[in-house]
Amino acid sequence: MYFKDIIGQKDIKRRLIESAQRNVVPHAQLFCGQNGAGAFSLAFAYARYLNCTNRSDTDACGKCPSCFKFDEAAHPDLHFVFPIVSKKEKKKEVCDDYLPEWRGFLKEHIYFNIDNWLERMDAGNSQAIIYSKESDEIIRKLSLKIYEATYRILLVWLPEKLHQTCANKLLKIIEEPPQHTVILMASEEPDTVLGTILSRAQRLNIRPIENEDIIGALIENEMIERKYAEEIAHLSTGNYLRALELISVDEENNYFLEQFKEMMRNSWARNVKGMKILADSLAGIGRERQKNFLEYCQHLIRENFMYRFQSDELNYMNRKESEFAIKFAPYVNERNVFELMEELAKADRHISQNVNAKMVFFDLSLRITVFIRR
Repeated sequence: MYFKDIIGQKDIKRRLIESAQRNVVPHAQLFCGQNGAGAFSLAFAYARYLNCTNRSDTDACGKCPSCFKFDEAAHPDLHFVFPIVSKKEKKKEVCDDYLPEWRGFLKEHIYFNIDNWLERMDAGNSQAIIYSKESDEIIRKLSLKIYEATYRILLVWLPEKLHQTCANKLLKIIEEPPQHTVILMASEEPDTVLGTILSRAQRLNIRPIENEDIIGALIENEMIERKYAEEIAHLSTGNYLRALELISVDEENNYFLEQFKEMMRNSWARNVKGMKILADSLAGIGRERQKNFLEYCQHLIRENFMYRFQSDELNYMNRKESEFAIKFAPYVNERNVFELMEELAKADRHISQNVNAKMVFFDLSLRITVFIRR
């Protein structure tokens, strides 16, 4: 990943490049942005630029020994921390045990999310976290002598996934890392990062990608017509990963839409048997997909509420969703929209806390029954 590979984000690129050129490099930085905006990719490109021995005013050279090693994500002074699923029977308990998969993954993806990585790990229904054991590995790595680079880099993807024990052990090293050590963290949910970590890192907010930048990238990389690119860019809301998903046949989205329809129909009809069947079905799709579904439900409730204003620039639904909204939107109004959103957000929190999924979805359907007829 080079700066040139990252779509848009001109201001933040310029800021990072100037930081390196002036040799004013904060020892701990937190890149915050949605997964399709490029927070991790920017952090990686910055790490490469810091250690490039022949960098230009716009990017790393791509030809020096450091860049060659960064191409393989195998520089001896570059260390990664990322969420994993512990598999003791396969002796996969810390991040380094997944390095072959991780390096291959990074070579294939510039923009990615936790679902993409879970699929690469063959995680099944398991949730990925950064285990407490990782803290000892990090401390050990950062205590080693720098091999050849100007900076030793620790690149942490999703610090919000840090086990609390691990996070607490790292506070001192984040506040006072060894000399010439830079800790770069990329977060999609910075509000859930441990507050004591937030207070020790300089925060960089990565904005959603500008529509025109996404349009240009889609035309160049995906070879699609401008009119279609404009539609996709609008629906993507600054998330290039989302834009790519919208181009492909999005079976997951279609599945979520059908489940949402079924949930609303059951609640409207007070079909308790249907609610139980749906809860059983959703309980079997895995925690991460359950959370994605609930986020999708919140998206549809919000968009159906906005649909009533008949303003195209406020509509972020695809064609199938818009067709459904013609009939469903009248049932989302000022009298129930806040309660519906609150119940969906509460269910999302409960899923994150490993509450029994059948109970969560059944209870959610019952509560929607109260609000949907208002």
